[in-house]
Amino acid sequence: MSAPRTTAPGSQLIETPERRALRRAVADLGARFGSTYYLAKARAGEPADELWAEAGKAGYLGVNLPAEYGGGGGGIGDLAIVLEELGTAGCPLLLLIVSPAICGTVIARYGTEEQKRQWLPGLADGSRRMAFGITEPDAGSNSHRISTVARRDGEDWLLTGRKVFVSGIDHADAVLFVARTEDARTGKLKPALFVVPRETPGFEYRPIPMELVAPERQFQVFLDDVRLPAEALVGDENAGLLQLFAGLNPERIMTAAFSLGLARQALGKAVEYARTRTVWSTPIGAHQGLAHPLAQCAVEIELARLMTQKAALLYDAGEDAAAGEAANMAKYAAGEAAARTVDQAVQTLGGNGLTQEYGLGALLAATRVGRVAPVSREMVLNYVAQHTLGLPKSY
Repeated sequence: MSAPRTTAPGSQLIETPERRALRRAVADLGARFGSTYYLAKARAGEPADELWAEAGKAGYLGVNLPAEYGGGGGGIGDLAIVLEELGTAGCPLLLLIVSPAICGTVIARYGTEEQKRQWLPGLADGSRRMAFGITEPDAGSNSHRISTVARRDGEDWLLTGRKVFVSGIDHADAVLFVARTEDARTGKLKPALFVVPRETPGFEYRPIPMELVAPERQFQVFLDDVRLPAEALVGDENAGLLQLFAGLNPERIMTAAFSLGLARQALGKAVEYARTRTVWSTPIGAHQGLAHPLAQCAVEIELARLMTQKAALLYDAGEDAAAGEAANMAKYAAGEAAARTVDQAVQTLGGNGLTQEYGLGALLAATRVGRVAPVSREMVLNYVAQHTLGLPKSY
């Protein structure tokens, strides 16, 4: 079943030959596994270890990480290509957003030399995985209400709190947790980042039953005076907010890539079906009632893709403020394009759109990820209204 072409018209003017080659290579890898493999793993409650291992061996998982620590020396734009192409092939690996993009980026930027050598080579080749814990039951989108607290106890830290919707803990070696520490000067709480190995005493996690069909499961976490050595802290405890957003902007860019892959996968299935399905005398794709909505989806996907490329370009150039705006816009645009495209694909296939054979039903739930996580579309619109348009803050 064919998908829309990997590169858009004029892409040679936007992407380097190296990135176009990366797209082709990852697309070939994804095609060897495909949605049949991915959905079988997901429905069996198993991780996509075979695909993860091959992607790591080929250097795709760490393409954004520094070369001196086993990575490819590229940027978040390269890793976004990997996720988009795997998603287009039917294998949208959610943990790519978390392990190399968020955790790998934060450690590469702000970790100590020891932390870099301990974690980055394994994150790059896939032999180690790291989850990310920020969301809490009562904080929601308000990161200022995070209640997980780290307090000093001699040279150690004691970490206490709760987290929800932490992806893939059961197959991760550690979790990068966002907590809050007390500022010695002001007494106010400020964010800080800690690496916590999964088997640390006092660290408990339980699966959250989800309707989402994915190999990565979601967990709630309970931290009860988890004792951590001083070296568990990543970066400067007084610069936690800056360090946090070093990971959150790549998260938004990668979530956009995740949505783009879903959208392109769904559009490819719908177009192939519309070309070949004949009800009366012509294929159903000849009728504008189906052709025009699919064409509109193609336009929206391409626009979201360009915005994602812009966000990645700005981030990789070190333009953090501009990248934050662009990453939010890209995440919003890609999430909306994916939701509309999958909905139209199901409509194009009719009853077949809800069969397991075509796999579109599973995408209906998956597209909600791009609309609600890691930040809801409403909060993105709040951000754009305030920071781009200069309107009064509404929350």
